[in-house]
Amino acid sequence: MDDVIRPWEKVGSKEVGNFRIFNVRSDIRIHPRSGRQHDLYVIESVDWVNACAVTPDGKLVMVEQFRHGSETVEMEVPGGMMDREDTDPVETAVRELREETGYGGGEARLLGYMHGNSAIMNNRCHTVLVTGATLQHARQLDAGEDIRVHLVALEEVPRLVASGRVRHSIALAALHHFDLWRRGFITTGAA
Repeated sequence: MDDVIRPWEKVGSKEVGNFRIFNVRSDIRIHPRSGRQHDLYVIESVDWVNACAVTPDGKLVMVEQFRHGSETVEMEVPGGMMDREDTDPVETAVRELREETGYGGGEARLLGYMHGNSAIMNNRCHTVLVTGATLQHARQLDAGEDIRVHLVALEEVPRLVASGRVRHSIALAALHHFDLWRRGFITTGAA
């Protein structure tokens, strides 16, 4: 038997529901080994961004907010959903950083991206590094946001993760990209 994993051929697709911030579609795909059809559901969403912003004195700008899905208060890096018309994750992350925290400036670049949940979702979450970030603006929170800003010493970040204080999976992925950059594994912008 062939051990190569192949894409499943899509033979049909239809929208199942539109829920403002995401759509659900049903895809009919053919299993490449058995030839059987499977009805699979996909959550379609715009891409997301996370900003790992470092101040000139070596602090990471983090946010704390209530998350409705888990019904918990979470410590995260600033970020959010890209608007449908947004095309540049770096610009979007800089905007989210400014709106949620008031921080900006410095140099911004893409470190990488991950799939939020490739089993059922079609979008990506981009990690953007902002160095030299300083408080420059008044925050511009959306009506549905209640955010507290924290400046965290870089050496404290691993302890926040290890203790379970940071639990949001895409924030953890962003912090992993950030750690890889700090250790020299990511040296240029990644696609």
